[in-house]
Amino acid sequence: MKYENKRDDFYCRDSEFSQKTLGYTSHLHYHIELALVKSGRTQVTVDSAVYDLSEGDIMIIFPNQIHRFDTVEREKYILMIVNPDIISEFTKQFISSIPASNLIRGGALDPELSYLAEKISKSYYGDEQYKDAILRGYLLSFFGKLLQNLELRDIQSKEYNVLGAILNYCINNSDKPLSLDMLEKELHISKYYISHIMSSKLHMGFNDYINSLRVSNACKYLKKTDKSITEISDIVGFNTLRTFNRAFFKQMKMTPSEYRAKK
Repeated sequence: MKYENKRDDFYCRDSEFSQKTLGYTSHLHYHIELALVKSGRTQVTVDSAVYDLSEGDIMIIFPNQIHRFDTVEREKYILMIVNPDIISEFTKQFISSIPASNLIRGGALDPELSYLAEKISKSYYGDEQYKDAILRGYLLSFFGKLLQNLELRDIQSKEYNVLGAILNYCINNSDKPLSLDMLEKELHISKYYISHIMSSKLHMGFNDYINSLRVSNACKYLKKTDKSITEISDIVGFNTLRTFNRAFFKQMKMTPSEYRAKK
């Protein structure tokens, strides 16, 4: 199982244009992941729940839910991977809640959801003027409609897994000084257990995970602002520019200046 840092705010894959199946090994990330299945069958594991995803179904995975897809019968589908920050009207719901069930049985048969999913796919693969704004409009409409079909639970509820609570706290506080001692105090979870669960589930240490969050945030500032690299380093939570540069290169395989030049 691995933690993935998504470079893009939005990614769409339509089986009409791709030969890939939905099958993928266990992973998690900050983005929302959604699969709308037109045909075929997939077994999906989300945290400890197992779902049978088939024709007409929608599967939605909230940020930091561990999930994997195992293709049973080759699927036709639309897959979306969305940074919740770009649909800011719903960010709070996605980062403070999880669905009681990740499966919306027959959700793809809703004509409005199906229509919007097709429009999202066509806009993503198209080259129309104002593409980003149009996509955001469709995404807001799609997720606004979709959330009406979900029963949400507070992320702090007892049903939510310990790892999710740890990751959620780290995400919301990554720009602040963070340590295992601090998490132990705030979450009332042993720091040794926090270290163990992150190592066993994410296969990375606490500091590497925090650095990955900060580098991910730094990428947004490098792409979307003219702030200096030193300013960005400080904003996202690094103590020194040297530490920032080292962590950035380790994750992105390039320097912050090289990344900015490619935006």
